[in-house]
Amino acid sequence: MRQVDLILRNPTGLHARPAKVFVNTAKQFESDIRVQHGEKKVNAKSAISILTLGVECGGEIRISAQGSDEEAALDALKTAVE
Repeated sequence: MRQVDLILRNPTGLHARPAKVFVNTAKQFESDIRVQHGEKKVNAKSAISILTLGVECGGEIRISAQGSDEEAALDALKTAVE
């Protein structure tokens, strides 16, 4: 399992459109991908789950991936967040 910590710089945080882009990126990979904000950890391939995190601009998230394409998944999601 690999993970990366990121700060969201998007003015709207991880809501609506940015969440859709994030989820669509995550769905391209076979690995199990999770996003954590504070104590809450959710499935990165579920838009509803991502929205429940309530991540605002400046919020920190941890993305973890486990599987055959975990490294590529983290690279792609890091790029999507940045």
